Amino acid sequence: MSAAPRIAPSTLFTPEEWAPFQTRPAWAGPLLVVHCWGVIAFAVVAGVLVPWLIPICVMIIGTRQLGLAILMHEAAHGGLSKTAKWNDFLGHWLCAVPIGADLGAYRPYHLTHHRFAQQPEDPDLMLSAPFPVSPASLRRKMIRDLTGQTFFKQRILLPLAMASDKSRSNSSKGDSAHEYEAVVTGRSILPFLAVNALILAGFVAAGVWWAFFALWLLPMATWFPMVTRLRNIAEHACVEGSSADAFRAARTTRASWWERVFIAPYWVNFHAEHHLFMHVPCWKLPALHRAVHARPQAAVMEVAPGYVSVLKTATRRPR
Repeated sequence: MSAAPRIAPSTLFTPEEWAPFQTRPAWAGPLLVVHCWGVIAFAVVAGVLVPWLIPICVMIIGTRQLGLAILMHEAAHGGLSKTAKWNDFLGHWLCAVPIGADLGAYRPYHLTHHRFAQQPEDPDLMLSAPFPVSPASLRRKMIRDLTGQTFFKQRILLPLAMASDKSRSNSSKGDSAHEYEAVVTGRSILPFLAVNALILAGFVAAGVWWAFFALWLLPMATWFPMVTRLRNIAEHACVEGSSADAFRAARTTRASWWERVFIAPYWVNFHAEHHLFMHVPCWKLPALHRAVHARPQAAVMEVAPGYVSVLKTATRRPR
């Protein structure tokens, strides 16, 4: 197996320059989790009080559901708390389970992705390998996301298929596509249902049972899959030389304020820097981006001016 190329921090920084990126206050990770749920709660209240805002609230909530997935990703790197048990509790029960994921299954899968990024052994390679695709193909994918077809496949068909596989063989893993969807959305179906039953009970107790479906389930079934797809495309698709050069292992996208609100929360757009130094906490990635790009080595890094530009690249016919 060929591991992905790596660089040491000393390639770019002196020990004094690198020191600020190695520290993390104990409150920062938990505060991000509180912030994510606070934005969701605010958008729910706004949608209940002002129903004509519901379409915007659906987009904001769906993006923060992606935010929960991003914070689960942070926990997979041990970034939500210095205490391992607290890190895993936050990452699993408050971030992963509510959206149907499983931190324990996701962590080894994701770390394998880092170890073999863009190599044949990379379990995420199938997310970037098909690109570029035609504009019509991408439209079909996004329509499936926004109409709930992707959600139905991941939350209904995949768990049923997994249950069928287990009934035939306890060691059955299925194909790579099923394996990816399983670790992200399909493997924790019972905890997912239990936690969402509690969330529904909260809406019922507040006298707005309908808001669970309109302002929690609907975003999860529509906007969340779509922005997750955009995230996957932006991170690795169509980055030439990504398997051979650590500086080109991923793409960074310069997200505008509205893209951070509706597409890319919690600095997920700084993916090239994350692959260079994966243990730097997400809230320090903007500073790391500036520090790295002050060095001449960064000239080869893939940086897109926005998500529209990424989609144009992902649908551009090869010459």
